[in-house]
Amino acid sequence: MNLVIIDTDIFSEIMKAKDNNVISNSMKYIREHKKFTISSMTILEIVKGFRKIGNEGKLKNFISRLNHVNVLNLDSVSAEISGKIISDLEKIGQPIGLADSIIAGIAIASNLPVVTGNTVHYNRIIKLGYDLKIENWRINN
Repeated sequence: MNLVIIDTDIFSEIMKAKDNNVISNSMKYIREHKKFTISSMTILEIVKGFRKIGNEGKLKNFISRLNHVNVLNLDSVSAEISGKIISDLEKIGQPIGLADSIIAGIAIASNLPVVTGNTVHYNRIIKLGYDLKIENWRINN
């Protein structure tokens, strides 16, 4: 399996351990790579979600496990790419939101595919000509 950045939707499914295809793919990935790789935007989205519903227990559990994942951060290169993606999508009237645009920018700058179930958003970026690769672990590979 390729080294990848795991999008928030799939990382959430890994934590819930309910989708058999996601579980199978994540177990294969961990056997090969030892740790998941996520972006700092995934941390932001998950923390926001747990805070919004008032689930401090799950939030603390999530935070305590962050030392078991590799986290890629927004830097000047990925920020530039993300800004271009946001602008280009807004110009054609198809914005996808800040988080997915930043995750895509980090993935492109890191030359890593994004694992996501949200292929519609990321395919918009690909259609604009960006060198973004996506994988969907919800599908049996």
